[in-house]
Amino acid sequence: MIFFLIMDTLIDSFFPVLSDLDDDIDALETAILNNPTEEQLGTLFDMKRQILTIRKVITPQRDMISSLNAGLVAIPGATDQGTAYFRSLYDHLIRISDMVDGYRDLVSGAMDTHLAMVSNRLNVVMKQLAIIATIFLPLGFVTGFFGQNFAWLIVHLQVGLWHFLVLGLGSEVVAIVGLLILFKQRGWLGTGPTA
Repeated sequence: MIFFLIMDTLIDSFFPVLSDLDDDIDALETAILNNPTEEQLGTLFDMKRQILTIRKVITPQRDMISSLNAGLVAIPGATDQGTAYFRSLYDHLIRISDMVDGYRDLVSGAMDTHLAMVSNRLNVVMKQLAIIATIFLPLGFVTGFFGQNFAWLIVHLQVGLWHFLVLGLGSEVVAIVGLLILFKQRGWLGTGPTA
C-alpha cells in the first residue's frame, strides 16, 4: 500500500504540470497568430524538449506498472485488492501518455503555424518589392530612351517644352498609371480579384 501511495503521488504530480503546459501552448498559439516572433520559436523548442522529457519519464513507469498488472513481476505481500490499485495507476499513466502525445502534436502544429506565418509575411514583402521594381522598370526604359544622343531624337522630338512634357514625362505617367490599374485589377494593391 505504501508503494502504491508513493507511485500514485508521483504520477498525479504530472497532471498540474501538463495543465500548465496546455495553457502555455494555447497562449502561445494565440500570440503566434497575432504576431510571430523569434522568441516564440525558441519557446516552442523549449516546450518540445519539456514534453520529450516527460515522455521519457512516463514511458518506463507505464511499462513497469503494465508488467505488475500482467503478473510478470510480483511485489512481495501484494494482494488481489492491491492489483486493482495498480490498474488505476496504469490507467493514469496511459492518460498522461496520451496527453503528452497530444501536446507534442500541438507544439508541432504551432511550429508549423509559426513558420507559415513568417513565410506569408515574407511573401507580402517580396510582392511589395516586386511591385516597386516593376514600376521603376518602364521609367528606367523611357528615361534611358530619351536620354540617348542620337541626332534624329534631338532634332525631331526635343524641339520644345511641350514635346518634352508629352513624350518625356507623359509616357512615364502613362506607364505608372497603367501598372497601377493592372495591379489593382489583380488585387495586389488591396481588395479585388486575384490572378
